[in-house]
Amino acid sequence: MRNYIRYIVGHIRSPLYRNSFFLMVNTVVTSGLGFFFWMVVARFYTEAEVGWGSAIISAISLLAMLSVPGFGAALIRFLPKAENPQGMINSCLTISGALAVALSVIFVAGLDVWSPALSFIKQNMLFAAAFVFFVLAQTLYGATSSVFIAKRRADFALSKSAIFSLLKIPLPILMVLFFHTFGIAASWGMATAVALIVALFFFIPRVQPHYKPVPGFNTGIIGSMWRYSSGSYLARIFNAAPALVLPVMVVNLLGAEQNAHFYVAWMIAGLLFAIPAAVAHSLFAEGAHFEDELWGNVTKSLKFVFMILVPAVILVLLAGKWLLLLFGEGYSASGLLLLRILCLSSLFSGVSIIYAATLRVEDRIRELGLIYGFITAASLIGSYFVMPAWGMAGIGYVWFAVQGVVCLYAILAMGARYRARK
Repeated sequence: MRNYIRYIVGHIRSPLYRNSFFLMVNTVVTSGLGFFFWMVVARFYTEAEVGWGSAIISAISLLAMLSVPGFGAALIRFLPKAENPQGMINSCLTISGALAVALSVIFVAGLDVWSPALSFIKQNMLFAAAFVFFVLAQTLYGATSSVFIAKRRADFALSKSAIFSLLKIPLPILMVLFFHTFGIAASWGMATAVALIVALFFFIPRVQPHYKPVPGFNTGIIGSMWRYSSGSYLARIFNAAPALVLPVMVVNLLGAEQNAHFYVAWMIAGLLFAIPAAVAHSLFAEGAHFEDELWGNVTKSLKFVFMILVPAVILVLLAGKWLLLLFGEGYSASGLLLLRILCLSSLFSGVSIIYAATLRVEDRIRELGLIYGFITAASLIGSYFVMPAWGMAGIGYVWFAVQGVVCLYAILAMGARYRARK
């Protein structure tokens, strides 16, 4: 065990591993403190309110993701060698912010159509205005992370996440007195806004000298990024859609209480999915700087992923029941099987996520979009049809099967690429 720890610590000196490490710690901090947030929420709100609140947060995250048209990946790809980095950052933030406001207004106006269970938001002007503001804050908050990754300073992304995660824990206790169900989303959104302000005015100037967060739109910069960013945008939508759409689907098909159980199980499993995702982000950033070293770094990344992922999967499989019991008996009784299935599926996604990073570096965005499109379509359509009969466990079985198919494809594709290089 001591040698195992020394081996990992020794690798942290490499930028590839160091940034992977900070991004993984970022996820652990966000998710770990997120557990406390949801534990506080579970003590002060009913299971139905937790279900509605988690659905609102998922809707905010979905709209925030839609509001960044591929700029996250494009910043990582092009910012390291940009001639006008400040103009690139501010142009991306300005366009994303404008889209966030427009999409959130449209979403609120049409709630009766796409999510009747959340229609109470538009019936209260304060809730509606706050929802739009929270989407804007979440959009810009997510975009700033790409700046830190592009600059190979994931430690600032970690600091930003720590501020967000710590601030949101006490807020639900105060918000329950005034907003009830919407208090969960309000706590999340207010913490996001504060962390965003710190990132814009204090952190980004540290990694990009003389940076000032002012609205701007440089057509030359955006034009040069557009082909790559538009393809990445579609791929990112497909990649994030299952995690963001499923809670809204569950709350409408199975009810708010079942969605609370689903959301917590998915959140815990998300810790495992985040391990290869963190390494993949670091691999992508390294590839943007040193593309000729890509496939050597792929081998290192896969070894690093499974060195950490396999013990983590075993730990969650063994301790999953008690982790869910921290939220209440209903969460454990209803979500344990789903959690175990999702844990095992992370071994498949560990391979496919690393392969996806190679596609980003090599600008093979069409193939990336097709892979993520298959995952989204198969997962959402399959879950929709199996949920009424098998409940939440059905989502897990569908997800496991889809990830297995994509993992097999990634192994075959990487094997073919490796043989071609020899």
